[in-house]
Amino acid sequence: MSPKAFASAGDLEEKPTSFTEIGPGLYAFTAEGDPNSGVIIGDDGVMVVEAQATPRLARKVIECIRTVTDKPITHLVLTHYHAVRVLGASAYGAPTIIMSEPARAMVAERGQEDWDSEFDRFPRLFQGHEEIPGLTWPTTTFKGRMTVYLGQRRIDIMQLGRAHTAGDAVVYVPDANVMFTGDIVEDHSACYCGDGYFHDWPGTLDAIRAWELDAIAPGRGGALSGRDRVNGALDSTTDLVTSTYRSVARVALGGGTLAEAMAACRAVCDPKFGDYAIYEHCLPFNVARAYDEARDILHPRIWTAERDKALWAALQDG
Repeated sequence: MSPKAFASAGDLEEKPTSFTEIGPGLYAFTAEGDPNSGVIIGDDGVMVVEAQATPRLARKVIECIRTVTDKPITHLVLTHYHAVRVLGASAYGAPTIIMSEPARAMVAERGQEDWDSEFDRFPRLFQGHEEIPGLTWPTTTFKGRMTVYLGQRRIDIMQLGRAHTAGDAVVYVPDANVMFTGDIVEDHSACYCGDGYFHDWPGTLDAIRAWELDAIAPGRGGALSGRDRVNGALDSTTDLVTSTYRSVARVALGGGTLAEAMAACRAVCDPKFGDYAIYEHCLPFNVARAYDEARDILHPRIWTAERDKALWAALQDG
């Protein structure tokens, strides 16, 4: 491999955004493969799901919210700890910020390292980073499940299993049978598996499927209405995760190198997923994590800018 930087480091073109209603008072803010946000309008306030990477990007979400309601933003739910999801939190002024207990623990353990690493990986998303006041910490954490009421509107926030990270949460609105899945599910966008759990991920997707949802807002890609589209995204996400792991594990368990594992993964995944958003960006990290997990490194190692550079060197060997 010849590139000197990861694929998204050279992606500097702003993506057009959409604000799509996926249920009564429910909206998905999407941006052609960039991180999505969700909006839930209740009787007396608004809940936002995912903060975006910076206050500058968060204000784009707020501008869309103000086209449909003037109710205050009272709650912000962060489905996991990644910097591109959480560091725009200050723009919302929400008095309640919710994360799962494992997600908060990951902010404490590796939040700064993740910020530093993602800043180099995704410079476009961090334009205006000077406004970020620091790491985003929740005011409220939960384990397993919690419920928030916006007036009479009930919102269930749940951990259905590990997948994209150890602390993944989903947000379910039962009156509309709609779920905001975070990066557990993607639509025509590659999954980032660098902090993931390959053995657990398919089962977590099955747990989501069991809800027989009418619509979802995935972590990246378009809003999905109708069970056929929902199940299509669940199928393609499962396929990407399992195809990546199986191709890499075969090489790792046979004593092959990381570069050989990358070649094996490309042979399987490029024909199926090569046109997905951020596929080239995610692939090195996905291969590295699958290689580790196959060799019984059960928990993802912390990514740093230095480890990113070492990964490039390892992939170019052989």
